[in-house]
Amino acid sequence: MSNVGAVRQIALSAGRDLDATLAFWQSVLGMSVHARYDPPGMAFILAGDVRLLFTDGVPAGTVYLDIAGLEAFHAQAKAAGIPFTAPPTMVHRDTEGRFGPAGESEWMAFLKDPAGNTIGLVERLPSEPHWGRP
Repeated sequence: MSNVGAVRQIALSAGRDLDATLAFWQSVLGMSVHARYDPPGMAFILAGDVRLLFTDGVPAGTVYLDIAGLEAFHAQAKAAGIPFTAPPTMVHRDTEGRFGPAGESEWMAFLKDPAGNTIGLVERLPSEPHWGRP
């Protein structure tokens, strides 16, 4: 049997403009480039212990990133003109504790980078927040 462990690396499309894609990840998401190699035109960003590889020749992908303060980030990014494909929405109430502490709710919002990669921003909250509602 296999002794496969944690995810080490995820390949994402760099699109036609590696600089624009990396600038998005840096300026919008606050993530820094860990390493870049030109040629051949590839770069790495670390997301915790996982390397995100940006290179040409791979299809656009989807990556989910943990975030603290999802609603505040969403409001600030929208005010700065960053388009979201989906606003913060509760996607799962983890009553049994399968993905974290029992009773927490999982909220997600989605946006795309210039290369067409989808970024899911995920926040787990102890109970359903009432963002923007009385």
